[in-house]
Amino acid sequence: MSLLRLDHLVIAVSDLERAVARYVDAGFTVTPGGRHPGRNTSNALVVFEDGVYLELITYSSPSPDERWWRELDAHGDGLVDFALLPQNLPDVVARARARGLTDITGPLPGGRVRPDGTSVEWQTARQAHHDLPFLCADITPRSLRVPEGDLRQHPNGAKGVEDVTVAVADRTASLARYRAFLGDEAVRDAEVTLAGARIQLVRDDARTREQGPCGVRLRWSGSAAPIGLPFLSC
Repeated sequence: MSLLRLDHLVIAVSDLERAVARYVDAGFTVTPGGRHPGRNTSNALVVFEDGVYLELITYSSPSPDERWWRELDAHGDGLVDFALLPQNLPDVVARARARGLTDITGPLPGGRVRPDGTSVEWQTARQAHHDLPFLCADITPRSLRVPEGDLRQHPNGAKGVEDVTVAVADRTASLARYRAFLGDEAVRDAEVTLAGARIQLVRDDARTREQGPCGVRLRWSGSAAPIGLPFLSC
C-alpha cells in the first residue's frame, strides 16, 4: 500500500481575525475558508505549494461536545488535530480495522460553504486516540476545498510541511496504533513516514494538553530562515 499524504493541520483560535493578522504579519498568505453548515465554526486557510494547509478555525459560541473547542477553552489557541489524505477512504479504514484498529469510525460526512457560496463536501474517519490523525477525503474536487494558484505563494518563503511533532503519553503504544493505522511500512523507530512529510513522536510529561500534534517544521525556499510560527511550537 502506498504511503498516505499529510492533508492539513487544525489550529483552534479564539479570534479568527486576530489569528489571520498574526499569520499575515509573519509573511504568510491567508485565504478565507468559509463556514461549516450545522456547526458554529468558520475558518481561514494557509495553503502551501505542496497542497498541505493550515486550518485556522474558530467558534462563534461554546461547543462543549466538541474536543477542539474544549482544548481551545482549556488551553487557548493552538494545534488540536491533523489529517491525512486517503485516495480510497473506505479501503484505508477497512485495512486499519483488519490490522486491529477497531475503534476507527467512518466514513462520516463533512462540508463547508465558501465565502463565494460554493459548497464543498468531504468525508472523514476518526478514532478514539488523539495521537493519531484523522482521515479526510474529498467528495467535491479537492481544488474547491484547497484553493490553488498564487495564494499558495508566501512572502516569507514557506513551501510546505517537513514534519509534524506529536506529543504522546506512551510512545510504544502510539507506535503500535500507527502500525495498525498505516501499516508496518510507514513506521520506523519513533518516526512515521508519509508521502512528502514525517511524523515525529515525542514523550512529553510536562504537556498540559491532551496527547496530539504540538509542533510543525516547514520547508523554506532558498536561504529563507525559519521564523516564529504562531501557535505551532511544542
